[in-house]
Amino acid sequence: MSTENEGSGTEGAGTEGAGTEGQQVPPSVPPAPSVPPAPVDPARGGPQQSAPAGDWPPPPPQGAPSPYAEPPATPAYAGGGSYATPGGGPAWGASYQQPAPAKGRRGGLVAAVLAAALIAGGVGGGIGYWAARDGDGNSGSTTVSASDTPTSVKREAGSVAGVAAKALPSVVTIDAQGGDGEGGTGTGFVYDKQGHILTNNHVVASAADGGKLSATFSNGKKYVAEVVGRAEGYDVAVLKLRNSDGPAPLPLGNSDKVAVGDSTIAIGAPFGLSNTVTTGIISAKNRPVASSDGGNSKSSYMSALQTDASINPGNSGGPLLDSGGAVIGINSAIQSAGNGMGGSGQAGSVGLGFAIPINQAKNVAEQLIKTGKPVYPVIGASVSLEDNRMGATISDEGPGGSAAVSPNGPAAKAGLKSGDVITKLDDTIIDSGPTLIGEIWTHKPGDTVKITYERGGKTETVDVTLGDRVGDD
Repeated sequence: MSTENEGSGTEGAGTEGAGTEGQQVPPSVPPAPSVPPAPVDPARGGPQQSAPAGDWPPPPPQGAPSPYAEPPATPAYAGGGSYATPGGGPAWGASYQQPAPAKGRRGGLVAAVLAAALIAGGVGGGIGYWAARDGDGNSGSTTVSASDTPTSVKREAGSVAGVAAKALPSVVTIDAQGGDGEGGTGTGFVYDKQGHILTNNHVVASAADGGKLSATFSNGKKYVAEVVGRAEGYDVAVLKLRNSDGPAPLPLGNSDKVAVGDSTIAIGAPFGLSNTVTTGIISAKNRPVASSDGGNSKSSYMSALQTDASINPGNSGGPLLDSGGAVIGINSAIQSAGNGMGGSGQAGSVGLGFAIPINQAKNVAEQLIKTGKPVYPVIGASVSLEDNRMGATISDEGPGGSAAVSPNGPAAKAGLKSGDVITKLDDTIIDSGPTLIGEIWTHKPGDTVKITYERGGKTETVDVTLGDRVGDD
């Protein structure tokens, strides 16, 4: 996975908030192609079964078998060519063979019906000609205009157009410029009545120390922005605008209550195109995601909401809304189309976007507004970040040669040791270190969780009361 406007990197094993440098982060963000990869043409199959097409042949002689044609295997646009250029396959549908005429009086009945149809057609044609001639002699147009009454253009409040119209005034496009001139574009939204803006840390990181930040609303008003606090591990940041009353904050939903298949609406500035609205559904919940900008920054971890709403570089930090217009997540990362496909550089949307659940983002935002620093829940043990799909293994040693299990920390008090493989946290299956970190960070310090682990071929379960770590250092 990749943050939408960033590349990829590596990070070593570590605790929930720190790691031993040098090891590869398994789910971490790979580099994405500089331009969205060209669409893959549909597979070209073998020769298609042809079917008679074209003229309507006369009926066969009575008593001869009727040569009804088989319909084509596939439509013309699905075979023999790409979706952009229809190939030479058979036309949609087969030629129609008229049944042999029925005997006796039915033939006369058919003839009478045909004659009546011809007469009716003649009468209708005459009436149509008369109406066209006498109705409006000054106009050659035969188009019909749609009604332009207010009711015909009214959008329901619960429609996508209605939700977008209400939400767009509270969404901002963020321009971040570092002291070295480098930077980029991202998105944020009004979080509370005090005018705080919620966004991703990676959107503002380049300008956080000595750079310039600005936020532009959909009405074109632009304001200087300042960083209130940012959390690198959570990939969350809070901004405050100078001299801005700002519009009303967006309502916050409950990300714990969303279900797979629920409708989603994403708002952002993909590739700098401000105020862009896309739609989709919740494709999955609790998706473990580790992402990085590919530089010297640490990875961020989340138990993400996955959506197929189109998310591209520049959507980072923007709101993911439910069908009622409530924020259920912060759009943060995408799966690059170039991953494993030979691509490189920056990618576009392939329908695999990931958002930080708003319940977690809200907890982080409140910490940042109150103290300016993030607080992370921890178990007090370093875990391997290798993706072995067997669980999260407690390392042999911690960062800088320190103990892998902190003395008198939560894990030590629960009896956990180096080499233990954690396989579950409460009811969630743990398949790697990043998954464990992401799940722990959905909780708060002081919460008690049930950890299942394996040691020497035996499975044990213990209760662990989470500790805390303040700041990203």
